[in-house]
Amino acid sequence: MLAKLTSKNQLTLPKSVTQAVGATEYFDVETRAGQIILTPVRIQRGDAVRAKLAELDLTDADIADAVAWARSAAAPPMLAAEPAAVYGAANVKANTAARKKPISKKPASKA
Repeated sequence: MLAKLTSKNQLTLPKSVTQAVGATEYFDVETRAGQIILTPVRIQRGDAVRAKLAELDLTDADIADAVAWARSAAAPPMLAAEPAAVYGAANVKANTAARKKPISKKPASKA
């Protein structure tokens, strides 16, 4: 059978060839002795995920709990309660006000 390579490096496989290998979207491509070898690849992502979950002994309930936790509104982080006096927070406002100097609003002089 003959197949033509387009200017964009695209190749259309004959229908009889694709029917012979079954329904697939992906092919492993390699060259061997000047030949192009196409091997059909069936990607089974869902099966791989299920196998990993089984390996980790996670149940559907574990996954549902994790999804619910991830979608819940995040609570603000809890901080250790310390009295404000430890950091002098009560005096910060008074000290800041005492340090501020009034800004004079004199018009600029013309030279």
